[in-house]
Amino acid sequence: MSGHSRWSTIKRKKEKSDANKGKVFTKIGRELAVAVKEGGSDAGVNSRLRECILKAKAYNVPNENIERIIKKASGSDSDENYESFIYEGYGPAGSAFMVDILTENRNRTSASIRKYFNKNGGNLGTSGCVSFMFRQKGVAIIKKNENYKEEKVMEDAILSGAEDFESEKDCFIIISEKSGCESVKRNLLELNYEFLSTEIAMIPDSYIKITDYDLKLKAKNLIDALEDDDDVQNVWHNCEFDD
Repeated sequence: MSGHSRWSTIKRKKEKSDANKGKVFTKIGRELAVAVKEGGSDAGVNSRLRECILKAKAYNVPNENIERIIKKASGSDSDENYESFIYEGYGPAGSAFMVDILTENRNRTSASIRKYFNKNGGNLGTSGCVSFMFRQKGVAIIKKNENYKEEKVMEDAILSGAEDFESEKDCFIIISEKSGCESVKRNLLELNYEFLSTEIAMIPDSYIKITDYDLKLKAKNLIDALEDDDDVQNVWHNCEFDD
């Protein structure tokens, strides 16, 4: 896995979120609502809700917003019904895309996603066309500070069950199997580590480095268009850029 590509993507999302907090809050709000409907409002027993709350805090969603969304979603009069699914497609230079959707109107969303791909030199594919190129992994990000020494963090991560560890300029990236990610996170929390984010992500087996200017511009425009859509929760791809 290319840790640099992964961390660059997360940093870019954070930078975009700072410029458009309303859109980010809307997306995270949907995730919180769905998590509550699926597993209840008790984060102590609802692991998906715990992950959503952690993500919300990483993106600076105020606690009162989080509490209000959870309370509303747990009410019997809540009429929010979202459908979750994944679109797969091909981007510029033969790149592969998986688009995580949460929507109350599949027809609207389908038309929008298809338009983004077509406009930027790609095409929407059928289920399974690119998913074999990705693996579900637990990805935990720990922001570096003076209290976290690299060798110690790596040792603790591996002993906690992580399968891979990477140190980047701003953070430590801890990778685990999907089935073991909850255990890894729990073990590290007991060691007083604080996470910037944790998630189940689709990590590509390999990356395609795009250097041609026009193809790179189209790929970046496709990523931006997808990420800016309110119905898109996550965009996973195997594009790698040199800037």
